[in-house]
Amino acid sequence: MTESAFLRGTLGRTGIGVHRLGLAASYRPGKKTVYKAIDEGLDYFFYFGIDKQMTGVLREAMKGRREQFVVATGAYNYIWWRQDMRRTLEKRLRQLRTDYIDVFHFLGVMKPEQFDERAMEELRSLREDGRVRAISMSCHDRKFAGRLASEGALDAVMIRYNAAHRGAEQDVFPHVAAHDTGVVSYTATRWTYLLRRPKSWPKEARVPPAGDCYRFVLSNPHVDVCLTAPRSLKEFEENLAAVRQGPLDEEEMRFMREFGDAVYRRYKWFM
Repeated sequence: MTESAFLRGTLGRTGIGVHRLGLAASYRPGKKTVYKAIDEGLDYFFYFGIDKQMTGVLREAMKGRREQFVVATGAYNYIWWRQDMRRTLEKRLRQLRTDYIDVFHFLGVMKPEQFDERAMEELRSLREDGRVRAISMSCHDRKFAGRLASEGALDAVMIRYNAAHRGAEQDVFPHVAAHDTGVVSYTATRWTYLLRRPKSWPKEARVPPAGDCYRFVLSNPHVDVCLTAPRSLKEFEENLAAVRQGPLDEEEMRFMREFGDAVYRRYKWFM
């Protein structure tokens, strides 16, 4: 598989072309990192609204070429309250000085009852207004996300998927083809736990670098975009260089699954 075929794709039925490695700036990697990502061909940017570094870069970079960027953001569903979707959208449009958002997510859904018909209607209304191209939801309940995918309720779903948390392979991925629902994944390193040696792992055995964690996720053809949130330019360059090597081979996949199982057994109490 060529680098182009591995790293370029389409976000489900939206028809939106994407680089399969998406960037988030939640750990403040620096403006140089965001500019570097753009220079290297990344175009999917997950925007929180509080990441001022990305705000400045996207405002400048999108001038005169907005169509070259895929901007994703969303409203949060917190335990005690949820953000108003329309108000959040309008705020993000002002912050980025743009007329539309490509992918708008309802974020942080922990259980089905938090994503009721009202939330669905609010998302649909944003898309119908024309200021949102595609609607999505981030969900920790994989079976619920799989059900929504099978029903074609959303243009995309945003889920956790990594070598330690592979439940999406049974709960989500088999259902996305029915309506060509897009898939965005996050926490490829399981919040860096996949970069640490569990107590049960032999001291002489290797531990995977972050890049292999991203390659593991992207080796699954059902994943349209895998988010990376580097802490520095160096981390970003290392991750990008790794994924440019293409998919993992059979032996590398076996290793990642074994290591992922060891990490899961050690830290299963933590999400």
